[in-house]
Amino acid sequence: MSDSRIDILGMTWVKLGLAIRELPSGRGVASSVYARSLREGRALDDGSVDASGLGLSPASEAAWKRKFRVGLLEVVDLVEEAGEVGTTTKASLRTGDGHRIECVRIPMPGSGGAKATLCVSSQAGCRMGCAFCETGKKGLERDLTAAEIVSQVATTRSRLGWACGNIVFMGMGECLDNFDEVARALAVLNDPRGLGYSWERLTLCTSGPPGGIERLRELGLKRLNLSISLNASSDESRSALMPVNRRNGLDALASSLGAYPQRRNFALGVNWCLMPGVNDSREDARGAAAFCARVGRCVVNLIPYNPGSSPIARAPREEELETFASWLEEEGCIVKRRSSKGGSIMAGCGQLSGR
Repeated sequence: MSDSRIDILGMTWVKLGLAIRELPSGRGVASSVYARSLREGRALDDGSVDASGLGLSPASEAAWKRKFRVGLLEVVDLVEEAGEVGTTTKASLRTGDGHRIECVRIPMPGSGGAKATLCVSSQAGCRMGCAFCETGKKGLERDLTAAEIVSQVATTRSRLGWACGNIVFMGMGECLDNFDEVARALAVLNDPRGLGYSWERLTLCTSGPPGGIERLRELGLKRLNLSISLNASSDESRSALMPVNRRNGLDALASSLGAYPQRRNFALGVNWCLMPGVNDSREDARGAAAFCARVGRCVVNLIPYNPGSSPIARAPREEELETFASWLEEEGCIVKRRSSKGGSIMAGCGQLSGR
């Protein structure tokens, strides 16, 4: 049975203001209801918005309950991996229609937890079919709504007590393949009346589907962070690893990324998942650096490959990561080594599957 109530987790404050005009009474508590729905995930047992304790009449409370709900997700499973800087935790969540998605809490060095990063999903499954990614192997089941994307933040805050200062769209799905809902989710996450994430705390990671980066630029979100999953520097090799490249080759990708920056200090993240025997040669490093030079100011995020259920390579050794990083630096790249977190619990980069 479908639920006709509006999910407040998918609404900005402005959108809520328009929707409450239809309420016969009780509109004066909207600010409090919005804040505690987003920040605390407060809801009644039937999922209705909780307008209790705000001085409303029973009729006004009932009007809120009939009109709005708080679509928290079901927490199906939690798995943890201890590490030097803290515990990485993967949450498997279930949507109202039974799809399983995953998000990951990633501890950050010296943060004490408050600045941990939450890696969220934008789709159940993914249509991109990247050879190194577990999500792509299951194909696309459906796009997530803006409310379901935001709910990953609200659900883990309210039900798991996760405090995460940064959000990265690097979970299941290609975020720019679900552009409209992701754009709405970004607006909700940024809304100061609710969760209030600054743009600098939000990052989109994309494989670069055709037209996606251009549409993102048109939103004018000058301080939003962006990273591209590159992983190969020739059309032949990238198309083999990432089928999206067959529709949007490196020349087109470099052109759209070069036109993207909207602020002087913007630095594009270029993600390179190092796979021994696949993309770890000296020539690969030269090609990556050449791509970065075409795009503009970049930081190469060097990520160790996490083998999944059908690995295409082994995990790189430490000396292999060091060598490739040194080659990139010799070519003039700024390099950030990303440590492997969550690999033992299928929570690392490229390992999320919802299974």
